[in-house]
Amino acid sequence: MQFVQRIASLISLTLFLLCCSDKTDEAAQFFLRGNVQLQKREYKPAIRYYTEALKKKPDFADAFSNRGLARFRDGDRAGALTDYTKAIETDPNFEAAYYNRADALLDSGNPTAALADLQQIETLYRDSTFYQTRLGDAYVLLNNVSQAQAAYDRAIQLDPRNAEALTNRGALFFNQKQYEPAKADLNAALQLDPNQPEALNNQSLLLAREGRYAEALKAVDRALSLQIGQPYYLNNKAYLLLMLNRPDEALPLLRESLRRNDTNAWAHRNLGLYYLTKGQPAEALSQLQRAEQLDASVDQLYFYLGQAYLATGNRPKACEAWARGSTAEDEQAKKEAQRNCK
Repeated sequence: MQFVQRIASLISLTLFLLCCSDKTDEAAQFFLRGNVQLQKREYKPAIRYYTEALKKKPDFADAFSNRGLARFRDGDRAGALTDYTKAIETDPNFEAAYYNRADALLDSGNPTAALADLQQIETLYRDSTFYQTRLGDAYVLLNNVSQAQAAYDRAIQLDPRNAEALTNRGALFFNQKQYEPAKADLNAALQLDPNQPEALNNQSLLLAREGRYAEALKAVDRALSLQIGQPYYLNNKAYLLLMLNRPDEALPLLRESLRRNDTNAWAHRNLGLYYLTKGQPAEALSQLQRAEQLDASVDQLYFYLGQAYLATGNRPKACEAWARGSTAEDEQAKKEAQRNCK
């Protein structure tokens, strides 16, 4: 299962609505109408109004930035990045556009460029809890655990009610196998915001780790009710259904998750697990090998890979897989190696 952090536009952006000055009255009116629609989460009308404002005033940096935000929230990541860049080109000192572009870059899987944008505005924003949260997100994607935790710690120090920072620090703790602080952060986040889908999804993983699969399923179902079709949540629900011996219900979820994101190693692992439960080891082996190509650090990957090799009659390869799992401190792989590879 996958702990969700700053992945696939999962966390809301801070909304920057900046007033216009010295603009034509007509452009300003379109801009303000766009702001109203943006606040109402009516993104397509907002985009239309900002576009009209830009027709009247092509160097309207605020309109570029807010249209970028509307496009980002409407699922147009490329359009958002283009607009944020236009805003910055129009006004190189437009700090809000750097912040918003960093967020879109994180969503695009480009933490190096995102960090550069965040560092550009550090002097102004270093005491912002939202800025420190984004900084932590960038460091997570850059695998800089110590810097990520320092940023999340600072974000929470600045605002102990920052549920997003608590959720993301909890994810960081979980990935470091620090389960008790992960649980504490997630519980605190859900007390502040009971309908935060990321925290609900992550709570389901903690419950699953304790073997509480039915409770975990309820939590991830709540997350999916808030973010319908989110591929990581679909994958996690499928895993829980597999653990509850309901593989036929899991399969369509896995297929949909991979349709939405076919580079998700965890979903390939879980599809491999599905095929193992169905007695189709060749198909399982194909999926597990794909998962290994994408991300060899996926939990229990080598345990399942060894099982697939053994089921196809290739004991040496099975023992090799379990040995790799043992090196990665996979207890189940270690037990299989001791049982089958003496």
